[in-house]
Amino acid sequence: MASMAVQLLGFFLGMLGFTGTIVATVLPHWRSTAYFGSNIITATAYMKGLWMECVWHSTGIYQCELYRSLLALPRDLQAARALMVLSCVTSILAFVVSVMGMKCTRFARGSFIKSPLVLSGGICFLCAGILCLITVSWTTNDVIMDFYDPFLPSGMKYEIGLAVYLGYASACLSLTGGLVLCWSSSGERSQSSLHRQRNQPSSPPPTFDNIYPPAPLYRPPEALKGNHAPSLCSISNSGYRLNNYV
Repeated sequence: MASMAVQLLGFFLGMLGFTGTIVATVLPHWRSTAYFGSNIITATAYMKGLWMECVWHSTGIYQCELYRSLLALPRDLQAARALMVLSCVTSILAFVVSVMGMKCTRFARGSFIKSPLVLSGGICFLCAGILCLITVSWTTNDVIMDFYDPFLPSGMKYEIGLAVYLGYASACLSLTGGLVLCWSSSGERSQSSLHRQRNQPSSPPPTFDNIYPPAPLYRPPEALKGNHAPSLCSISNSGYRLNNYV
């Protein structure tokens, strides 16, 4: 029961990380306008994401425009897209494999394949968290480097958006869920191996029949069966008496 609760905890943590990764991938709040120096303009706010660029006006109008060309995008943005999509796909794979390997499901119940499936799901959650963490860390580094670049105009400098912080939280949840699933799988394997050792029947002590086998029965050779001499009883029974010849 305890291992089932641990598996459920790791699974729900991984699913929370997966949900946050999808939301962070779709949201355009990866980079927001930096207000400092002579760029203190609160009438409009510019935001950039992986798929679109949005403008927010103080009147409440919110306009977004999708990136039209994929090849015209910067290479770091293309790489961030690919890594986040790959993280989402890996999380989906981790979800499917973990559901099949958990104790509360009926798939392969009582089989030894349950523990490897949970371990595979945990590893997939770990890979998804690492991919998301690499993407948000890379974006954070680019934003900070551009912000402190003295040769870049102040109107082209951005700050870290809310989607990046959500990506950090999602990566931590996915990593935690993967570690919990891997730990529950290792504990389950050790318990199953100990249970098999306890239930294994001990070999009985050897019997004396196996050590000293019985001697074979004596059988006379075939050549001596018809060469024995006739006895007196057989002569008297054949019709001839020995007194008639003495």
